[in-house]
Amino acid sequence: MEKKWWHDKVAYQIYPKSFLDTNGDGIGDLRGIISKLDYLKKLGIDIIWLSPIYKSPFVDQGYDIADYYAIAEEFGTMEEFDELLAEAKKRDMHIIMDLVINHCSDKHEWFQKALADPDGAFADYFYFRKGKNGNPPSNYRSYFGGSCWEKVPGTDKYYFHMFAKEQPDLNWENPKLRQELYKMINWWLEKGLSGFRIDAIINIKKDLNFPDFAPDGKDGLASCWKMVESVDGVGKLLEDLKKSTFEKYDAFTVGEVFNMKPDELPEFIGETGHFSTIFDFSAHTLTDGEHGWYDAPKLEFAKWRATIIQAQLETQKYGFKANIIENHDEPRGASRFLPSYAQTPDGIKMLGTISLLLRGIPFIYQGQEIGMRNAKWNSMEEFDDISTKDQYHTAREVGLSDQEALEVCSRMSRDNARTPMQWTSGENGGFTKGTPWLKVNPLFKDVNVEAQEQDPDSVLNYYRKLVALRKSDELKEVFTYGEFLPEYENVDGVMAFYRKDESKCILVAANFGKDAATIKLKSEIEKVWLSNRIDGTVDCEKDSLNLRSCEVVVLELE
Repeated sequence: MEKKWWHDKVAYQIYPKSFLDTNGDGIGDLRGIISKLDYLKKLGIDIIWLSPIYKSPFVDQGYDIADYYAIAEEFGTMEEFDELLAEAKKRDMHIIMDLVINHCSDKHEWFQKALADPDGAFADYFYFRKGKNGNPPSNYRSYFGGSCWEKVPGTDKYYFHMFAKEQPDLNWENPKLRQELYKMINWWLEKGLSGFRIDAIINIKKDLNFPDFAPDGKDGLASCWKMVESVDGVGKLLEDLKKSTFEKYDAFTVGEVFNMKPDELPEFIGETGHFSTIFDFSAHTLTDGEHGWYDAPKLEFAKWRATIIQAQLETQKYGFKANIIENHDEPRGASRFLPSYAQTPDGIKMLGTISLLLRGIPFIYQGQEIGMRNAKWNSMEEFDDISTKDQYHTAREVGLSDQEALEVCSRMSRDNARTPMQWTSGENGGFTKGTPWLKVNPLFKDVNVEAQEQDPDSVLNYYRKLVALRKSDELKEVFTYGEFLPEYENVDGVMAFYRKDESKCILVAANFGKDAATIKLKSEIEKVWLSNRIDGTVDCEKDSLNLRSCEVVVLELE
């Protein structure tokens, strides 16, 4: 495998709106991010991914972009962004931004021009189609509920949107539009950006006939992703994108890719793949409901373990995936992937160890490193997220009570990840001196950076050790390029694997069970690299390793 600059890096996702507010308006800002670069450096972070900071009406938290060349004033100025780039560079850190090019905002100049002349050139930057028999052109349901088609005022046409109606989809079959997007991407890369996280990118290829599908809900509509899965040819568009932009700058790209066809992995992340890497969402999809959050299945440990192992074995044939526990679109991983008895500092350290030492690029989401968990939500009024509101209505429509629907949303809402970062035990968790845009998780009094800085056994200090171990001179090679080999798959509650190359064999073993577990080691322990026991020891007799509930160890074997 040809070695790339990003292979051995550790990334950190910042949700700017909730990271740190320095001007008291209740919204996080660029100045707040700049002030915490040393904190991130100490954690061992190399790549910082910023969720959207472009000018936007914020219908979908900035994923509706009104101007690709402007910073939203809520976050600061372009001068401050340039300062952030320069300060990150001084610390040998890279900045990547969100790239949202499946759709834009309905307030974008292109869409405004399209509405002004629905038969003109700009209308072809989007999908304007005539309805059928007084109905929309097809029966697709958007990701946020309701039809994917919205009436173009004063005409018999509709425009297409897979997300909110304020997010019209861009027509990637139009070469002029593509060139406009490539010019914008190259402008940011010229500025000194190191790459992008690429949003919802598989959706750019449409079936231009927009055929109906069999309804899959009581509303008579069919999920729009069925069209995405039925159409071929996205690879051609993605290659054109790569060759016209990323490739020229050796940029790091991480794709948000759902609905990929089973045999397409090498095309996406192989030696000459469309992207540097894509996120591994396989574990997250285990709690996808068939019809919504209300029928989401409970997570089963055995399935979770098997899913991660399968993804690792499949991926290492071709390249790297990006490993996550949580992000801005998911509830908190500690609340989702750990049973209630394991939602403790030890359990959180254990989950982090497994994720960071898998083969692939580790991504840490803000607050994960201190063990932030889901918030307690008292009413639907406390939520901000557009998707959560849609899921609440869906749950109510199928007969759940208000309280039951609230509980579903409390468990699954994206707002769990968007509550402000917990810096201190003071007012608003140290996030803002004003009124926070979204409520602060009440757990901030106990779970915050300030308290954990003082505690050598805190989740934060453990994460620092864990990242340092992954990047250490002795182990960097095996954790970056070493093979992943599962072990002890037949032992209930144990997740274990080797990371192995010619010179080293590292065993990572964790006990997710409620009871202690014993495993037989295949060879002698040469060194204990890490343990989440306070004294850092392991309990071993002859060739038997005893693991307490929620214990994880990293051992070098002979």
